This record gives sequence, structure tokens and C-alpha cells, in this order.
Amino acid sequence: MLCLASVSKTFPDFSLKSVSFTVEKGDYFILLGESGAGKSMVLETIAGLVIPDSGAITLEKKDVTFEKIQHRGIGLVFQDHAVFPHLTVAENISYSLHGMPLTKKEKQTKINDIAIELGIEDLLLRYPSTLSGGELQRVALGRSLVQNPLILLLDEPLSSLDSKLKSDLRRLLRKIHAGGQTILHVTHDYEEALSLGTKIAVIQDGRIVQVGSPSEVFHQPVNEFVANFIGIRNFFRATLVTGNRVTFAHINENIVIRVVSEITAGEGFILIRGEDIFLSVEPVDTSATNNFEGRIVEIIPTRGGLDVIVDIGIELHALVTHESVEHFELTAGKICRLHFKATAVRFINN
Repeated sequence: MLCLASVSKTFPDFSLKSVSFTVEKGDYFILLGESGAGKSMVLETIAGLVIPDSGAITLEKKDVTFEKIQHRGIGLVFQDHAVFPHLTVAENISYSLHGMPLTKKEKQTKINDIAIELGIEDLLLRYPSTLSGGELQRVALGRSLVQNPLILLLDEPLSSLDSKLKSDLRRLLRKIHAGGQTILHVTHDYEEALSLGTKIAVIQDGRIVQVGSPSEVFHQPVNEFVANFIGIRNFFRATLVTGNRVTFAHINENIVIRVVSEITAGEGFILIRGEDIFLSVEPVDTSATNNFEGRIVEIIPTRGGLDVIVDIGIELHALVTHESVEHFELTAGKICRLHFKATAVRFINN
């Protein structure tokens, strides 16, 4: 659907280096990287705000490398919303319809339909200065979606929102994607990537270093940079269930993990930092509510210590010191016990 082939662009202090990836129709594609890695520049190049020095951009098999932005069939939502302060919400949304061969009634219908979809139908006559950050982001989304873009480009859309608004907007973006909208979303936040993406590309210093499914990128980082950037190796799909005021994450039929979460039920992911898991070889008296026995699969040196991978029915990664490995005489194949608190488990809802 969207294909970047060896796209390069040089500026005095930064450059994109032969960027290549493909976004298929229906993907929720995440471009993940640190600040300054070139994420927004890639987005602006796709949109036509930046013309590459070399390479090609095709959309629906049409070369749009040098096409004007308004002729590309692309919707772009900026991090800072970029809505017009002197226009009402309805006028902001309708701005994208200027020049289209639509009657006034047809335009109004499209505005009303998109406002209802985004939950801002009651805001159409208000001005941006009276809106919250989450409402402004919905207006910006509406202005792009009303064009029926082939692909929707999102530049750090959640970065300026508090946790409640982030959760609401993530839910809305999943709804938009489920409706068939292809999305390319740039972020530096791996939780956004995990919660939303069907495919992830990691960018480092203007170069794509890995592309794959969330599971491939998070579980099989191709180099030390990706591994360090992602940080968390323990993430699993889970169903949250609460009973008798106790909440558990069901990973599969055999693995159930106690969690502490404001969310009490639903589908999503759990994340556990490796440094929050401690190991023992004998039963210990502990306040940790999650205690499992398993077999060590592998021990891998990392910058922060040793990554001890233990199979308990799922593979958990525990980050431990060299001293602990020596003290407990941990080796591949040995049976050990893992312990971690319910508060160490983070749940991200779908």
C-alpha cells in the first residue's frame, strides 16, 4: 500500500539514511524511536512537506515522491494539533473539504458523521480555545479523517495528554483502525507501540534497524540498541479477571499472575521488568504474591547484569547480578524459583 524505498534526505545536522519499509493496507504501523531519531522527518517526507534527495515513495502503486501534499491521499495529524483558533470545530473539520465537488448538504453530512464517530458532535459550534487537549486532538483527527485518506499519519498524538486522556484516545484510535483505516503512527513510547501496533519499525539515527510484529521486535531485538531501547522483555497477552477484590491476569490455561491495577477486567498485555523478578533455588519466605518454579533456559550477559531466562510455562526474563548467578550456581537446565510482587506487574488494556 505505502512503500518507502531507500529514501534519503540530508540536512546540515541530520540525515535520513536509505529508509525502507512497507505499510500494508489495514496495518496499524508504528515507527518507534528516541527523540531526534528522525521519526517526524519520515512522516513529513511521506506527507510531502519534505522532498527526499533520493529514493521513492509509492502509495497504492502510484509514485508520489514529488506529488503535492493535497494530491497524495494522506491525512496528517501533528503532535500540537495545529487547529485554526479562529474557526469553530465544524469549520476546522470542513477545511479539508474545500475544493471537493460536494454540495453544502453533503459536506455537512460528512462533518456530522465524523463528529459522531469521534464523540465531538456536541462541540461543533465551539472554538479551540474552549477545548481540552483530548478534544483538540479529536478535532485534528476529524479534519484528517473527513477526507477519507488512504493512510492516516500520526505524529506523537498522545505525548501531550495525561494518562486518562491517553487511554481514551488509544481506545478511539483502535476503533478507527478497526473500521478499516490504515495508520502510520510515530512515537517514542514502547507502551503505545505495544498497545496499538500490528507492525513496528524501530528507527535509530535516521536509519531503520528493525521491522516486525510487536512480538518479534520485543522478544527478538536485532541488536543491543533495540534491546536497550525496548527495555522490557516480559510482555504477554492477558485477560484480566477480578474476583473477591483480587485481580489476576490469565496468560493461558496454566499461568495466572496476580496484579494490582485500576483496571479490573478486559483484554490487554502485562509487562514485568526483569529487575523486579528475584530468583531463589530453595523455597523462601517472601511478601511476593507471584511465585513460580521453572527451568533455566539460557543465561545471557547484558549491560545491566545477566538475563536469566526461565521457562515456567512461558519464558520469563529475570535481570540478576553476576554475584547472584555465582551464589546460586545458576546454569542452563537448573530448576529455580521466581518471585515478584503484584505491584510489579503493569497491565495495558486493549
